[in-house]
Amino acid sequence: MNAVAKPSKAAKAEADVLAELRPGQSQELLKELHILTREGRLNQDSRRKLKQVYHLFQFIEKLLRELPDGGAHATLADHGAGKSYLGFIIYDLFFKALQDGHVYGIETRAELVEKSRVLARHLGFDRMSFLNLTVAASAHAAELPPRIDVVTALHACDTATDDAIAFGLAKQAGFMVLVPCCQAEVAACLRETKALALSRTPLAELWRHPLHTREIGSQLTNVLRCLYLEANGYQVTVTELVGWEHSMKNELIIARRTGHAKTSAAERLKSLLGEFGLASLLETRFRLS
Repeated sequence: MNAVAKPSKAAKAEADVLAELRPGQSQELLKELHILTREGRLNQDSRRKLKQVYHLFQFIEKLLRELPDGGAHATLADHGAGKSYLGFIIYDLFFKALQDGHVYGIETRAELVEKSRVLARHLGFDRMSFLNLTVAASAHAAELPPRIDVVTALHACDTATDDAIAFGLAKQAGFMVLVPCCQAEVAACLRETKALALSRTPLAELWRHPLHTREIGSQLTNVLRCLYLEANGYQVTVTELVGWEHSMKNELIIARRTGHAKTSAAERLKSLLGEFGLASLLETRFRLS
């Protein structure tokens, strides 16, 4: 009997890569994004990045399909888009097959916006727009429609996540999908006020050391964001994006618009801000009607 020919190393490597890609995923796109090498290989850093984006896409795809006509006319705004890995992959896997719908990438670095525009033209992704704007400015930009179905922000730094929430509220977004990063504002406020109402209790130990101040500030920021969303008519789910071995900034907040504002959430938000000496944020980040 003739021996069965073993696949070459190159063929095996290609098969391994294909097994990790979503069905219908454009390899040309992944090469242009430098996730795949020109030879079609996937290094460890790229594998980690792709795993994060794919996992987030799974959540977003389900939400898009809940929209009228299964998301056939969906609009999505991706804040702090950077190189637009997330926006391009969402378009490639969901929007490309549709006749309608639009993805907007919002980014402050002009060179990244221009590169994304060039790549979208090259790939024929006609229903993608890239705007050189801050997240805050985008809420009032004429280039965006008055309503947006889905708002995403992957690793938006510091207060950019709050700006994305404000954008979503202004656009009456059906869904917001947020992975916060580098929250510094609340930690700075904690250092400044030392949470006056709690300073004489054992709870003050939670932020006595600078490292703990940063971590408590980060955790508290996301708790406040969740309460704020609930106070503005959203149902909130908090979970992990991927395993901690893939990313330390791993908290995923999914907000679904119900239109039923929770008075109890607004009251708890105000109480928490008061307890931690952060009441001034009611005039900036957490304005309540």
